[in-house]
Amino acid sequence: MKMNRIFTAALLVASMMVANSSSACTNFLFTKGATKDGSTMITYAADSHVLYGELYYRKAANYPAGTMFQVVDWDTGKPLIKIPQVAHTYSVVGNINEFQLAIGETTYGGREELANEIDGGIDYGSLIYLTLQRAKNAREAIQVLAGFLKDYPYHSEGESFSICDPNEVWIFELIGKRPKPVNADMAKKLKYNYTDGAVWVARRIPDGYVCGHANQARITQFPQEAKKFNKAKGKGLHSAISSAHIDYVFEPEVECVYSSDVITYARACGWYNGTDADFSFTDTYAPLTFSGIRACDARVYAMFRRVNSSMVQYEKYAMGDVNAERMPLWIKPDHKVDVHEVMNLMRDHYEGTAMDMSQDVGAGPFNCPYRWRPMGWTVDGKTYIHERATSTQQTGFSFVAQCRGWLPNKVGGIIWFGVDDTYSTVYCPMYCGITEIPLCFREGNGDMLTYSTTSAFWLFNRVTNFLYSRYKDMIVDVQKVQTALEKGFIADVERFDNRVKNTNDNEMNKMLNEFSNRQAEKMMSEWNKLDQYLLVKYIDGNIKAEENGKFKRTEFGGCDKPMMPEYPQWFYRQIVKDHGNVIEER
Repeated sequence: MKMNRIFTAALLVASMMVANSSSACTNFLFTKGATKDGSTMITYAADSHVLYGELYYRKAANYPAGTMFQVVDWDTGKPLIKIPQVAHTYSVVGNINEFQLAIGETTYGGREELANEIDGGIDYGSLIYLTLQRAKNAREAIQVLAGFLKDYPYHSEGESFSICDPNEVWIFELIGKRPKPVNADMAKKLKYNYTDGAVWVARRIPDGYVCGHANQARITQFPQEAKKFNKAKGKGLHSAISSAHIDYVFEPEVECVYSSDVITYARACGWYNGTDADFSFTDTYAPLTFSGIRACDARVYAMFRRVNSSMVQYEKYAMGDVNAERMPLWIKPDHKVDVHEVMNLMRDHYEGTAMDMSQDVGAGPFNCPYRWRPMGWTVDGKTYIHERATSTQQTGFSFVAQCRGWLPNKVGGIIWFGVDDTYSTVYCPMYCGITEIPLCFREGNGDMLTYSTTSAFWLFNRVTNFLYSRYKDMIVDVQKVQTALEKGFIADVERFDNRVKNTNDNEMNKMLNEFSNRQAEKMMSEWNKLDQYLLVKYIDGNIKAEENGKFKRTEFGGCDKPMMPEYPQWFYRQIVKDHGNVIEER
């Protein structure tokens, strides 16, 4: 999502419209000390009008020396560049690998002049999946990412990554460099080559805290630990950090890592002239705008206020006031969360805030908290917006990645995977050690233009697209099944963990595959029943009566008269105001 720095009406509307582009995603991050069981978790909603929901799988493999890997742009499928393949790659299920390393992302756009659309390079999606195949933990992931960004051009816009392993959670933000700085004299003086790669900063989330990012860069000032570390080690700053290995990231006391030129590049381009200590990544490379806050940071605010009630103080900021006190990068929750609460934190339409999408006339007579695109629009010369909430209709897939260090890696890592709208999806447990993807989530089982009766994506979309027509009534029925399934899955996982954790490798693989497949089949069976139930109950705008868990019949076995609930009075008044002179009874 590209963020403009000019506040004209036309650009405001444009920026709100692209806020829901193919890269408009939401990530929440939870450290060990913030969770009830001591697991780490990150969430990710991959939101796009053209992204098909499926669970990717890459098998661990060995490659002979000299093998080249073709990088393909994740968004478009366009071939980019070829890079050397490593000798061994790790197994990856969705966005988590066999060592419980998980990575998510959000695109924030940033300065438009830094968006790199050259044919070569590595895009943000490929960075994720290549890193998952090559790194075992969060710090190794940062090392691998830094190496890619040093050795190859960066193909995408500004990007934020969530990175977690069983012990640590990091936020990593980057933006590409255009071929030539604005200030050529400064570039020459600094003796740096700015033609490739990206500038970036990565910070470890302090234990006990939670963080979030949603299409807006969030790192401002950051501790410049590398300078102190390299000075103590007797190393020159640039020679150490410019290395693709950046070995200092593995020092336990290091909690912030950054590219050597993250500040000097900004100086060379004429975007910053203050002290190093005052340098802010976000303010330099992705300055805040109304849309950057209202369509993006507001989603983080919605999560923050649900885990810490004192965060309501930032509502003015969340509503787009660029002059209000900025929301912090991370906060300490007022209670510890469990995995089911984290799932529910991904379900949000700003309920309980001034932006509540179920309360204005746009929600219609049945309080539907969704708005069809475009997000920005004009009436009588004034511009307006639709809210961009965490839960949105065009989600391809979403997940909660949970990493549990007290269990063997194949068992400890779970990607709780769901397709379509986060509010009405079901998060199904897929262990990171599985080697077979259930049919309903499998790649190639349908696509965005091909319907499949065995695809979870298409089944869940059938339900939600019917649900939107009479939302406030139907969502209650959906949530009953959703909650029962998810709580059942969580209980099943706890029991299964104890059974499988001490088995041998081959038996473990078999058991993990069977378990995850069984849960997926159960989810599909229950959701098919729900699909049929909703159609029978709510067909043609009526609501059929129920008795003892069954639809009510007449004494002769026929369908009992259905309920025909009236519209709310405010909706009738709107009709009268618009058309009353035609329809008034005389």
